[in-house]
Amino acid sequence: MALLTQEDRKYTTPEDICGHLGDEYDKFFGAIVPPIFQNSLFVQPTEKNGVDSNGYVYTRSSNPTIEIVERKVAALEGGDGALCFSSGMAAISSAILYFVTANSHMVLVSTSYGGTLSLIREYMHEKFNIDYTLVDGESIAEIETAIRPDTKLIYVESPSSIVFRMQDLDAVAALAKKHGIGTVIDNTYATPLHQQPLKHGIDITCHTASKYMGGHSDIVAGVLAAKEEIITSIQNRERMVLGNNMDPHQAWLMLRGLRTLPIRLKQHGESGRKVAAFLENHPKIEQVFYPGSATYTQPELFEKYLSGTNGLMSFSLRGKGDNRMKLINELHLFQNGCSWGGFESLCTMAGYSEIKDGLVPHDLIRIHVGLENVDSLIADLAQALDKLDI
Repeated sequence: MALLTQEDRKYTTPEDICGHLGDEYDKFFGAIVPPIFQNSLFVQPTEKNGVDSNGYVYTRSSNPTIEIVERKVAALEGGDGALCFSSGMAAISSAILYFVTANSHMVLVSTSYGGTLSLIREYMHEKFNIDYTLVDGESIAEIETAIRPDTKLIYVESPSSIVFRMQDLDAVAALAKKHGIGTVIDNTYATPLHQQPLKHGIDITCHTASKYMGGHSDIVAGVLAAKEEIITSIQNRERMVLGNNMDPHQAWLMLRGLRTLPIRLKQHGESGRKVAAFLENHPKIEQVFYPGSATYTQPELFEKYLSGTNGLMSFSLRGKGDNRMKLINELHLFQNGCSWGGFESLCTMAGYSEIKDGLVPHDLIRIHVGLENVDSLIADLAQALDKLDI
């Protein structure tokens, strides 16, 4: 069971949690890096074999390597426990399925990740008649108006994909509890180092761990954290039955990523703020979308909920016509790629599936500021922008 122990709770800072929580050196022969239990099953005690399986039966249910990662994430999020999954979408799907039922209804923010919207619109709605209402998310009154008698879940993503809009988590949680509705948040952008939604009353927090938690662009992974009752149920039902658990080697790589998460995120944030400031002051940039920047449109929510920034942002170009690909083709350090959260700097165009309800400009470019020298990254953007005829 991936629940925090009393010993785990002695670690209170992100650095100590990432560095030592769950690393039981006496249990693993003094190994500073825990071993990979790359096995499918655990034999059980008999009268003759003297085996102590410590309750492990099958990796689809639980595994020692995976549980170390889960305990670290649970402590970072302020939850009772956590569960790791084979992808971010697996974690998100399991969290949603914990609350919704066939013929029920959910409310979700329209700027959620495209994969999440596809899951609801193109799968759950069509196959199980799970209805949904998209909301802007900035107005709690709008969210309350969308609630129906059959509403089971309010799903938020704060800051959200592409334009990084935020929702008032305290207000959302209070509204949901008033109506007896569950709440789930995609907390991937902030990471638990910069935002702990469970402490604001949200029921489940989810992450695509492929991003900053992994940090090396070499795993696809997901994780969720919650109170004990929810964790126990999802472990035995949604994760166990659907079989979307994390692989032990995947967990070991995620464990490696967590070791350096605090220092990596700090560097991404420092470089990200400098790049955002450069873009905000460039004559060829129309608008920058970056939480905490000088032009961010929700400063009150940023100050209330986020304790830091990272390297992900979006911007639009001035002028007529679509010059996004021209800019991308002129960049050298920024590679054309769709993901983020790794060591490398990336850029991509917002796809049509991400242009929602007029909230996302049609000519948006999203960049991830990696761990390269920030002056080199700014120079790369500068020379590419100089070549645009705007």
